[in-house]
Amino acid sequence: MKRSFNLIALAILVACASSNFVDVESLGIPIDVRYATTNNFMHEQLYPIAKVYLRAPAARALADVERDLAHEHLGIKVFDGYRPWSVTKKMWDKIHDPDYVADPAKGSRHNRGAAVDLTLIDLRTGQELAMPTPYDDFTSRAHQDFNDLPPEVIANRAKLRDVMIKHGFEPLPTEWWHFDYAGWQRFGIENVPLPELERRTPGA
Repeated sequence: MKRSFNLIALAILVACASSNFVDVESLGIPIDVRYATTNNFMHEQLYPIAKVYLRAPAARALADVERDLAHEHLGIKVFDGYRPWSVTKKMWDKIHDPDYVADPAKGSRHNRGAAVDLTLIDLRTGQELAMPTPYDDFTSRAHQDFNDLPPEVIANRAKLRDVMIKHGFEPLPTEWWHFDYAGWQRFGIENVPLPELERRTPGA
């Protein structure tokens, strides 16, 4: 499986102001949006469409991650990015645990378009690399410091964490898949529905 960061995607990123959103798929990065299905911890469809958006600086950094990993025949698959505030509230009403779901009174990094959930894939096969847990596993096994794991899994988690930190993202201690873009505070909380964002986002 071979992908490259194309000039059209680069033009999209350059053209976007820092407050604008970028469609992650327009960068050639695959997505697997569980929240657009019932295959998620809520067991209900939370997004009407399968789309992932990030603020332009975070998207640029994610593209750098993708290029960096390609040298090792690795890439990323993204599960989630921007999340409307109303969806966060629905999650909070069910889970009500600040270790795993943001308190809507404060809003989340996802609501700002400055957080991303992702994993590593092998570019030659498209298969996900082994990680400590499936996505959205709310147990201690998903924590960054949980080490009762096979060496290969620990190495894969470390590789994802290290490359994300290198390109300006900060890991969430309780979720191996979640990373916040540094400087997320400068972005406002949004509640724009994904279909509306799709209509107005360059490259969508």
